[in-house]
Amino acid sequence: MSDKHYSFFGAVERSFDKAAKYTKWDKGILEQIKECNAVYQIRFPLKRDDGNIEVIEAYRVQHSHHKTPCKGGIRFAAEVNQDEVMALAALMTYKCAIVNVPFGGGKGGIKINPKKYSAYELEKITRRYTAELIKKNFIGPGTDVPAPDYGTGEREMAWILDTYTAMHPGEIDAAGCVTGKPVTQGGVRGRREATGLGVFFGLREVCNMPDVMARLGLNVGVEGKRVVVQGLGNVGYHSAKFFQDAGAKVVGLAEYEGAIWNNDGLDIDAVFNHRKTTGSILNFPGATNFEKNGDALEMDCDILIPAALENVIDGDNAPRVKAKMIGEAANGPLTPEADEEFAKRGVLVVPDMYLNAGGVTVSYFEWLKNLSHVRYGRLEKRFTENLNAHILGQIEELSGKKVKDDEREFIMHGPDEVDLVYSGLEETMINATHEIMNAWKANPEIPDMRTAAYVVAINKVGTSYAELGIFP
Repeated sequence: MSDKHYSFFGAVERSFDKAAKYTKWDKGILEQIKECNAVYQIRFPLKRDDGNIEVIEAYRVQHSHHKTPCKGGIRFAAEVNQDEVMALAALMTYKCAIVNVPFGGGKGGIKINPKKYSAYELEKITRRYTAELIKKNFIGPGTDVPAPDYGTGEREMAWILDTYTAMHPGEIDAAGCVTGKPVTQGGVRGRREATGLGVFFGLREVCNMPDVMARLGLNVGVEGKRVVVQGLGNVGYHSAKFFQDAGAKVVGLAEYEGAIWNNDGLDIDAVFNHRKTTGSILNFPGATNFEKNGDALEMDCDILIPAALENVIDGDNAPRVKAKMIGEAANGPLTPEADEEFAKRGVLVVPDMYLNAGGVTVSYFEWLKNLSHVRYGRLEKRFTENLNAHILGQIEELSGKKVKDDEREFIMHGPDEVDLVYSGLEETMINATHEIMNAWKANPEIPDMRTAAYVVAINKVGTSYAELGIFP
């Protein structure tokens, strides 16, 4: 398959087929899991600020209804097409299954470059898109719940929520129709950094597995690991930041305008602020510029984290990648050809479909919060603090010793919403990592971690279909 006719959905199907033979499911069930259940293609007019009319192309795909609602982000990008949205919706199905989030997969996309539209135009596009989804029952807390993705954020989610509630007066769970909202509109604390934090938790867990690290010739743990991150957007920035805070060295950073490196490590926040003031990460004090931004992917490092767009590593540049471990923070950054190259060389690829599931996991927590109409921690925070204070008092009385102030603060602290969200995400990523690794160990014929992840996902979705009795 030449890269010119590359189909992202086709690549997902190839990964699926590769894993399907390691499962026990009937061919018919496998076909049903693989296909997209519903593809909605929309065209609507937009009156630009200069008075011209432009026709906007948009999509929403519901890949699987084995569990409802469907769940998946909406991206605003000039490259959006039906094939991409179908592929991302399919990945959402498998992603939710792996991390035990009870949703089917969905995805949305609007074919625009958001930088070329005013805020007012973007608002009109978002609200009209939402109205079109409502007409066909492609949005709702129990049917299909969008979220932010590339090119969208809290602002767009607030517009979606407002449009939905205006058209569903009195619907008590309306806030659950979309996630990634501002906290004041029913959003959850911790959502913004969730994907990057999930990437960190997942890779940290793999780094803590002695057998895996021995195979890669690396020490156990995150500390001292040399990391290269491609993309300084929301996911890339937070992934890099959490690694840096845990004692890893971020030695290379790439963005679309160029790439920089420093063997002693780069300060993420300093680079971020440098980019904010100069408009570029290039010429950062103490760092060296790469000639081409693609060179960063080929830099010598322990962990490479592509956190930008799909297909950045293909059959062409994969042989030059020197990382021992690749953490796919973006969706589909490796082509199937790259996968084969890395499997051959024993490079561990930690796959996107579970590694970047932090966003949907925390979206799930947000959705639960919206349905329960109470913020996390509200009921138990003070109770926990009072109980801990009492226990501490008793220990100090019995031992005759005083606990240090910072330790006292830590022990007495009752969980805030963000603490509970982080804790739930950590639990999710650790469990998913072990589930995938155990499936891989159980069948040594499985060639790589991605295939093992697909096996886990297919088994869970297949079980749902079988138990639902969808096949009379």
